Amino acid sequence: MTVSKMTWRPQYRSSKFRHVFGKAATKEGCYDGVPITCSVQDNNFCAVNPRFLAVITECAGGGAFLVLPIHHTGKVDPQHPRISGHRGNVLDVKWNPFNDYCIASCSEDTTVKVWDIPPHGVLKNLTAAWKELQGHSRRVGLIEWHPTANNILFSTGYDYQVMIWNLDCPEQVIKNPVRTISHHTEVVLSMSFNTEGSLFATTCKDRKVRLIEPRSGNLLQESNCKTHKASKVLFLGNMKMLFTSGTSRYNDRQFALWDQDDLSVPLSQENLDGSSGLIFPFYDPDTHMLYLAGKGDGNMRYYEIRSEKPYIYYLTEYRSNLPQKGMGVMPKRGLDVSACEVFRFYKLVTIKSLIEPLSMIVPRRSESYQEDIYPMTAGNKPALSAEEWLSGIDKGPVLMSLKPGSQVAESYSEMSKGRGNSLDTHRSRSRPGMLQLSYIQDQVGTKDGSEDSGNAEDGRSWTPVSNGEDLALCTPPRTENELRLKFHKQQEEIRRLRELLNQRDVRVKQLELEIKNIKNSQSHQGSL
Repeated sequence: MTVSKMTWRPQYRSSKFRHVFGKAATKEGCYDGVPITCSVQDNNFCAVNPRFLAVITECAGGGAFLVLPIHHTGKVDPQHPRISGHRGNVLDVKWNPFNDYCIASCSEDTTVKVWDIPPHGVLKNLTAAWKELQGHSRRVGLIEWHPTANNILFSTGYDYQVMIWNLDCPEQVIKNPVRTISHHTEVVLSMSFNTEGSLFATTCKDRKVRLIEPRSGNLLQESNCKTHKASKVLFLGNMKMLFTSGTSRYNDRQFALWDQDDLSVPLSQENLDGSSGLIFPFYDPDTHMLYLAGKGDGNMRYYEIRSEKPYIYYLTEYRSNLPQKGMGVMPKRGLDVSACEVFRFYKLVTIKSLIEPLSMIVPRRSESYQEDIYPMTAGNKPALSAEEWLSGIDKGPVLMSLKPGSQVAESYSEMSKGRGNSLDTHRSRSRPGMLQLSYIQDQVGTKDGSEDSGNAEDGRSWTPVSNGEDLALCTPPRTENELRLKFHKQQEEIRRLRELLNQRDVRVKQLELEIKNIKNSQSHQGSL
């Protein structure tokens, strides 16, 4: 009689993001006194880039939104100038991914407007838009920029139409979209693009998921799953999968994963809880992490996505007693890589009129740059012009490195050309949050000297970025707390510069010794 031994081995799954934790900003690092909108629209009501934060506000007589410099934390002036050109409530705002000074907004007045933000911020009420898009017959509830093509904007409204707009035209008022897509029978609730922008997925009030080719307007696939009613949809990067959040047939909150090529049956679905708030999903294609934030909840769950079964792995949960109405997300190029920050939310807390930054951090002991958690990521340069994309060309995003010292072309100088805007000046090319060191490197004869001379020939000016703030964009402190905060930032900057100069002095001495040794060896060889 043979006895077979059974060996038990625990199934451990290694992940570098298992211990990611959420770190909320201190009170001084929040935006206090913001009159957040009371709209019941299921949008985020907030948009963020490395320069500015935009939030839809509550106001009487038309719609408005605030644009604040990203470092202007603390108490917000109740009389702060607003962008107030809409005649109805503003329902959604989105920053141009390739221009930090360009933002689009849509409203109940059936229009979409695109605004040029002055480089020093909004110093007086702004009512004149750069472009006005008139095509919808009912209120417009959702807008999205194309992820790789320049100046291509998508909008959808309560007329059930999805319209594609080309902003590269001389007219200030555009009445004819380049394409109108009419496959939906109810209001579109969300839109998401694949990495190249050659496909986009939508969820509709009829709870179906649709996959559409935008240039032709062809409907490629449509889900008809009875067990999952989808509200929000996301493309999961290059994994050829879709993620949807919604409810089950018993109205439990639920999410589902779908194969991009087959929307007949979900690959996986899971119930979360019995709460009634909408689930906002956010996906980071660089780390393959998925964040789920519930509207009206204070908690946030996060998962890791893999290409093999069971596809989605629960990591942990961030808990807070402050419920969120919406969430803004900072692009990757605006994160603090020195603190191993992999994602940053801006949480709208209506009950306290507060916007609270929330950083997701990977705990690491080393203070050096962690290349394994910061792969090349999508930058702020478009891969295609609007004409190229409309002609049928597809390209992936232009990638950039987040490593300190890398330089990125400032979007304001690149994208404001040809607009006839009096603010068309060349700004800093440094990524916000990094020190501009070219003037120091020039002292030790590095290659930056030749780069600076080339830029001088182009007639381009450079502005230093200090401790994450563009000195040209700094606003004067208005309160004692702001003054104290700026003082501490200045002291920290002085300390960093002193350390840097000490390092440069040591390097100069090393180079002088090396030159001296080379000269001595050459003279010794000459005497022989």
